[in-house]
Amino acid sequence: MSKKDVPPDKSFQIRCPRLGHQIYFTYCSQENLGKPCAKILDCWHYYFDVVSYFRQEMSPDEWDESFVKQVKPKMVSLLELIDKAQEGKKE
Repeated sequence: MSKKDVPPDKSFQIRCPRLGHQIYFTYCSQENLGKPCAKILDCWHYYFDVVSYFRQEMSPDEWDESFVKQVKPKMVSLLELIDKAQEGKKE
C-alpha cells in the first residue's frame, strides 16, 4: 500500500454528517454491523485514497455488498414499515 492508500492515524478525526460529532476512521470502517458505513467513501476521500484502500482490503463480493448494492432511501423504508403495520392491524 502506498502512503496515500493508508488511513490517517488513530489521532485523526473528522465530523460525521450522520452522527454530528467527531469520529475516527476505524469507527466508520465497521459501523454497519462490522461493515463500512455506506457514506465512508464520500466522507473520507478528502483525506486519503479510501477507494484504493478498500479495494485492497475487501474481496470483490465484499466491495459489491458494501458499496455497489443500492440501499433503500429512509423514506421508502419508513413507508414500507407503515404499510406492514397497517396490514397487521387489518388482520
